[in-house]
Amino acid sequence: MITTDPIHPNEVMAQFRDSNPDAGAILSFTGNVRDDKNDGKTCALILQAYEPVTSQGIAEAIKTAQTRWKVTDITVRHRIGRMTPGETIVFVAAAAKHRRDAFLATDYLMDYLKTEAFFWKKEVFENSEKWIEPRAQDYDDAKRWDAKR
Repeated sequence: MITTDPIHPNEVMAQFRDSNPDAGAILSFTGNVRDDKNDGKTCALILQAYEPVTSQGIAEAIKTAQTRWKVTDITVRHRIGRMTPGETIVFVAAAAKHRRDAFLATDYLMDYLKTEAFFWKKEVFENSEKWIEPRAQDYDDAKRWDAKR
């Protein structure tokens, strides 16, 4: 679930697909470190987590997704540590009989990871660094799930 090792999306997806041969739909999301040139060239993104709390929260979000939608399997891989532009931060996949459930479960989990999961993110530039908070849009996106609880 949480790892300091690089995430290889194609490998994780192949394993997930192979472990869900009866799924009619498998949907995945891969999030990568981008070079956000607004504040200068991004040299690195550093993510920290208090793993017991962060892992428990992700596990609970997965259970919520499994309860709300008819998914047969879910995987979440989230990296912590120092990453450079182009490296994968997060991989989420959901398997279901039909596509809509896989789409909704994956979308819900990404909104959870962006706004509720206990991660601390710092962006490092050539001559500075800054802590990153979720954007207002991230919270607005996540609010749509509240009405459906």
